[in-house]
Amino acid sequence: MAKVNNLGEKYSPMYFLASLGAGGLSVSFFLYLNFLIPHKGVEMVSIDYILPFIQKGDYISVLVVGAMLATFFFIYKHFELLIWNIKEYRKFKKSEAFKRLKKTNSEVSLMAIPLTFGMSMNTSFILAALTIPGIYGIIEYIFPFALVCFFIIAFYALKIYLEYFTHMLISGDFKLDENNNFSQLIAIFAFAMISVGFSSPGAMSSNSAVSSIGIIMALFFAVIAVSLTFIKIIFALRAILEHGINKETSVSIWIMLPILTLLSIAFIRLTFGFYHHIIHDEVPTAWLFLITSSTYSLEIIFGLVGYFVMKKLNYFRDYINGKEKSSLSFAIICPGVAFFVLGFFFIMAGLVKNGIIGIFSPQFFIFLVFLIFIQYKTITTFFKLESKLIKK
Repeated sequence: MAKVNNLGEKYSPMYFLASLGAGGLSVSFFLYLNFLIPHKGVEMVSIDYILPFIQKGDYISVLVVGAMLATFFFIYKHFELLIWNIKEYRKFKKSEAFKRLKKTNSEVSLMAIPLTFGMSMNTSFILAALTIPGIYGIIEYIFPFALVCFFIIAFYALKIYLEYFTHMLISGDFKLDENNNFSQLIAIFAFAMISVGFSSPGAMSSNSAVSSIGIIMALFFAVIAVSLTFIKIIFALRAILEHGINKETSVSIWIMLPILTLLSIAFIRLTFGFYHHIIHDEVPTAWLFLITSSTYSLEIIFGLVGYFVMKKLNYFRDYINGKEKSSLSFAIICPGVAFFVLGFFFIMAGLVKNGIIGIFSPQFFIFLVFLIFIQYKTITTFFKLESKLIKK
């Protein structure tokens, strides 16, 4: 089924969230390989560690190949939708609707662009790990390139946000009455994505200069994200409690889930970076349990509140399964991915590493089945929205 073209004034930068969601789903399938295939001595699994399991020719091989194919498929979907978005956005920039967007609260939606580019870097790294044999022999040459790419994305994100924030400070165009949702958190989502991107070379590089730059930049954007979170949530709650939440943008409650997941992963990576280069010791497993359990608890709270609000407003009936259309609906994909991803971290880094449950124990599979259900619902919702909003 072909995609719609030339949306013009009907286009919204929030369509980039479709590409972002596909990239997130590729990460979710990669986690099966990364957490369940042993790769002692390296931080992330690669094709060198996966091939022996494929060559066994048993049911494990089938599961491994299935996870790899699903990862490749959603990486393809990510870049396919990214290219479509770039084409449509270039046309949208020439429209009057774009000029109007730049004068309203919705200008912050432009932050979905660097956010998606950040995901592109993550999916590219996963693709390299799954296709380049001996990647750990050249990985120290890849990290500086990754830093440069994230510096470009970070500069682009800061440029967009500072232009928006400066304009609002000078003009006073920010409409508090129209801020009865959490859509402003899209900027924080982008800064958290950039933070976790920088944290990767910060944690994994053996070069002290590369690692230090990665750690410093990851902390810089994490601080921005955390600081803005408090400000934006307070402003949003004030408008919501006064006017009630907007039905179409009620899905924005769940944007806190990917923000929490990204910041958790960033701080876990930063911890490994500190212990590797400064303390020269193993990371305390109790700390991993503390950070994953506390942030996962917050995600459960936001998840439940968001679910009951959207259920009460008939959001799922109208915007997911019904005829109502909104590009912001794609914001529902990343929370599903984020809940799955942090759940996997909680199981493996929080519970298994601390000996609370054993890997492949009955308790382990109970947790895993729940996460697989979340992943399944997220995938089916992704294809529903793609079919309704992007395909002809």
